[in-house]
Amino acid sequence: MIGTIINVATIIVGSVAGSIFKKGLKESYQDILMQAMGLVVAALGINAIATYMPQSQYPMLFIVSLALGGVIGLEQRFKNVVTKISKGNLAEGLSTAILLFCLGTTSILGLIESALDGITSIVLASTFGIGIIWSAVVLFCWQGSLYLLANVLSNFITSELLTETPIVGGVLIFYAGLSILGIRNFKTINLIPALLIPVIFIALKSTIGF
Repeated sequence: MIGTIINVATIIVGSVAGSIFKKGLKESYQDILMQAMGLVVAALGINAIATYMPQSQYPMLFIVSLALGGVIGLEQRFKNVVTKISKGNLAEGLSTAILLFCLGTTSILGLIESALDGITSIVLASTFGIGIIWSAVVLFCWQGSLYLLANVLSNFITSELLTETPIVGGVLIFYAGLSILGIRNFKTINLIPALLIPVIFIALKSTIGF
């Protein structure tokens, strides 16, 4: 739990620092930062896919997950909530931050993870503004829930789950990178429910035994 608090504090400090940095940054430099962030995010997504795809026992699962996640959709509801907080393109930056902080560093521990979260929050806040700080709340709820439920979920969190879920997350992170680069505006937020599909599938597999 101490690690979670450190990560959250790092994101908050990084978001504040990035938003201050943004005020004195020329628009041309903001564009460069946006491009750099897009490339970094896309690279993180590719890395996750390349790392976990060879280990997958269900290579079609991520396709089904993305399809079902897109049908469920969250984009409009997410944007409605974010609009009440801030105007502009914060929804894009916030969804990227949530994906990166909650999924992008699952294989990195301790101070390295905190440092990465801090740097990422500075860059995102310098691009999208102080609203990125809300991702710290999401991260706290996410990691806090996992911490509190660790004993209950210990038998449920299998190697299959830890392999299949990051593949879907990697695709979403890659999509977010392409959107930031302006290559195509993928509806990444709409696809976030796709992360639940591998969880449901593996839970049913374990319960029913198919």
